[in-house]
Order: sequence, then C-alpha cells, then structure tokens
Amino acid sequence: MTLRVGFSGFGAAGRFLHAPLVKAAGMEVAAVATSRVEEVSGLHPGARVVSGFEALLDVPGLDLIVVVTPNALHVPQVEAALEAGRHVVVDKPATPTRAEGEALADLAEARDLKLAVYHNRRWDSDFLTARRVLSEGRLGELRGLRMHWDRFRPQVLDRWRDRPAVASGNLYDLGSHLIDQALLLVGTPDWLQADVFAQRPGGVTDDGFEVLMAKGDLRISLGVTLIGATPRDRFRLEGLNAAYRKTGLDVQEDQLRAGVSPLDPAFGVEPEGQWGEFVDGEGARSPVRPERGSWLSFYKTMREAIASGGEVPVTMRSAARTIGVIEAAHASARDGRRIALDTEGRWQ
Repeated sequence: MTLRVGFSGFGAAGRFLHAPLVKAAGMEVAAVATSRVEEVSGLHPGARVVSGFEALLDVPGLDLIVVVTPNALHVPQVEAALEAGRHVVVDKPATPTRAEGEALADLAEARDLKLAVYHNRRWDSDFLTARRVLSEGRLGELRGLRMHWDRFRPQVLDRWRDRPAVASGNLYDLGSHLIDQALLLVGTPDWLQADVFAQRPGGVTDDGFEVLMAKGDLRISLGVTLIGATPRDRFRLEGLNAAYRKTGLDVQEDQLRAGVSPLDPAFGVEPEGQWGEFVDGEGARSPVRPERGSWLSFYKTMREAIASGGEVPVTMRSAARTIGVIEAAHASARDGRRIALDTEGRWQ
C-alpha cells in the first residue's frame, strides 16, 4: 500500500527538496497545508490543499507529515503531529534547543511513531566521498578537518531566514549541516571556540561563523560566509601522509530545482571538473572518483521504517546532539570563551 504524505508548508524546500524525493521513493503527496493552491495543483493534481496545519492533521488517511515551515514552528508542529498519531519528518534545524529535540524523541518513542530529521547532506556526494577516503587510510592519521560553505549573497532579503526569530541565522541553517557532518566523520570534539557574526549591511541575524574544535591532536575548522565570491575548499582533510581537498557544492539541489528526476541516472553524479584530489607529501596530485550523491536514500529509508518498523534515516537524538553543539557555539561567541564538551556533546 502506498504511504500517504501530508506537507506542512510548500515553499522552496517543500517544493524542490522534499516533494520530488517523496514521490520518487514511492509515496504519495496526498495533502498540503499552504496558500500556494495553484502551485500544488499543477505539480501534484491529486493532492488536497488545506489552509492551515490544524486542517492538515484532520485529513484522513495520512501516514506521514513532513514539516517544512519556518524554524520557529518546528517544535509545536512536530509535537502536534505526533500527538495526532502521525509519523513525522522535520526539516533541519529540527529544534532551537537540544532539550526540545530530546523531548520530541521521547514523545515519538512513547507513541511508537517514527520521527526523522532531514539532514539530507549526509547523502551528498562530497561527504560520502570524504567518508570513503577516511576509511581507506591513505591520508594517514588525520590532523586537520576543514569544511566551508561559502556563498556570495551580499544583499539581505525580505524573507523569514533573514529575520530575527527562534533558531534563525546561518549557524542554525548551514551550521546544522556542517556540524552534523563533522560529528559523523570524526566524533564528538573535546572543545570548541566560535565566532558568530553578521557582516552584510542591514543584517539582523548571523550570516557567517567560524568554529574551531579539537579532538586530541585533530583540529576541526568549520566556516560559512555569505560574502564569499571566491569560495574556500568545501572539504579539506589533512593527514600525516597526504591531504584530500574538494571544491564546489553537491549537485543535487541544483538538479532538483532544474526539474531533474531523482530517478535519472545522472542524478547526484558530480561533473569531472568538480572532482576532489589527493595531494601527497611531494605535491603530486591525483583525482578522486566521487561517490554518487543520494538524497533519495533518506526517503527510501523513511518509507521502509514506517512500513517495516526499521530505523529512521536520521534520528531526532542525533540531530539534537548537533543542536547542542550549535548552542555551545553561540554561547562561546557570546561569552568569548572556549567551551569543553563531554563525550555526548554536552557542555556547561
């Protein structure tokens, strides 16, 4: 039986980054809470369009609710959907605080429902390739992990992402991805120190950050700027034997916005001009064939979790750990101090 999915919100994220993957994973976009009636009808003619979130929960037969609303609405909407007996996917950042994320995880477990967070960047081509490179051991002992996500967007736009609100700003937005990827690659750091800032004229939320973390002799550097006309390397892994570097961003978002089907053989395939490279101690360079990106894996796994009772693709507890590190980074920037983290990423 095809699982029926309801969407809370249908902005760019819902339209481009979720709905095509839901359909490609074999599920039905059955209902959408939005004011964009014509948009939904054109793309998903069988979907029922309702005016608000409460009306969405009243639509009969929905198996899964996908929450792609502004960040401040995530917690109340996820909680209400779980209370209504629906499985849930929520866009990142899942919650403003780690405590709220863990409370939602507890609620989902108590209700025997599936709750997942859309950390789709775990299935980026460059991240999957970096994991493989680390597992192969060619770098030697890792001493540096540097990850940057630079864009050139110097104008502040009139959109919710650029307005002051709960869980707003780039540390919550792009930082959710970078920190999540770093934790998966190397584990929880021993400490962090952060600078979180707004550089664009008229900016009222943080548009950039630099976070330095350490795990033993390993140094981890994460950074974002929106005035990066010359972006830094997206990934740089520095070992005692060699380094791996990679420029450019994963292609899946651009492909989805261009209307490429997630089932297309070219979906998630990095162009050769964007491949990463090994650099050895003598400076010799060699290209690294990348893994294929696969955001579709998220929703395929979610479908199987609901149908068969398996594990969700990204648990709320793992996402909550990432949120806890974001909270620590904000505290570090605010107080001007280095913050120690325990093995579970908790801090004081």
